[in-house]
Amino acid sequence: MPHALLVSGSLGQGHDVMAQACADSLHERGWTTATVDAMALLGQRAGSAGELVFRRLLGLPGLYDAFHFSALRPGARIALLADAAARTRLVPALRELVAEQRPDLVVSVFATATSALNRLRADGGPGFRHLVLCTDVTPHRLWVQDGTDLFLVTSEVAACAVRRYRPDAAIAVLPAPLREPFYRPPGRAEARAEAGVPPDARCVLLMSGSWGLGPLARTAASLADAGPHVLAVAGRNRELEARLRRAAGRRPRLHPFGYTDRIPVLMAAADLVVTSSGDTCSEARALGRRLLLLDIVQGHGRDNLQHELELGHADVTSARPAEVVRNALAALERPAPAPSPGASPAGWRTGFAAALERVGL
Repeated sequence: MPHALLVSGSLGQGHDVMAQACADSLHERGWTTATVDAMALLGQRAGSAGELVFRRLLGLPGLYDAFHFSALRPGARIALLADAAARTRLVPALRELVAEQRPDLVVSVFATATSALNRLRADGGPGFRHLVLCTDVTPHRLWVQDGTDLFLVTSEVAACAVRRYRPDAAIAVLPAPLREPFYRPPGRAEARAEAGVPPDARCVLLMSGSWGLGPLARTAASLADAGPHVLAVAGRNRELEARLRRAAGRRPRLHPFGYTDRIPVLMAAADLVVTSSGDTCSEARALGRRLLLLDIVQGHGRDNLQHELELGHADVTSARPAEVVRNALAALERPAPAPSPGASPAGWRTGFAAALERVGL
């Protein structure tokens, strides 16, 4: 059977979601797959240091904005040096993996791995097709490297961003892939019964990525005090989960969750999804849920947020609890959209199948 290696990255959950979507589609076509974490391939010390640096960049207002727009976007020297340092560590690790697995296809869903894989091929490594999948509306310079066979993006704007660096690039524009449960979500009544939300209550799903960015505990408490039931998800942020559970002890309308695979149920139960910009937005649109976007993710998050607003049925707020509450209560009065075309698995699967055919697989 043909085999694919999927290269993800542990900076947030979104990369793993995209890798799993590719794996699901490949399995349906009779492929075997393996997924690896590029940050782990850097080595424990380098990978941990890289994640720490990224978290600190995001934690200081404006710092990651400066790095993204002044270094990553134009491909400034500092960004290329950082990529070269990572490539030095990744090429030997990837060479060993490729020699062991002999993949027919490698899909990069994480920018750090892209140049390393192309260098491996340029150095005469085993032959494989290399696809890059990026769901950002404006892929930065490190995503777009010479040697990639095909770039998979989810908007025409993103295709233009790729051509900025490679005018001759082969590009396929596809619907954003979803996790399998979002293609067959429960009904609203069933989801509410499972989540413990009354059938006629207003309900908000509040989340901000797997890291739980922003003052979510105070926001969740303020929202619940204002009347709606609040399904608040902390992701992998255990400290945030503990604060949510303490706040819920005095608020029966606040329902706290840590890291959970029940997001399709929680989203189906909600009238409004309050979240940061990212792949959660595609999931909410597939279920026909209105969005309130937290302007909290710097750099690529600013671009993605603007694109979501352009798509419609979305509003934006700062992460300050009082402003989130005010905007959420207003958004709850607005009509919900119909499920997006991405709610059907056919769009992504058909497009992905066509992409494989374009590269001879």
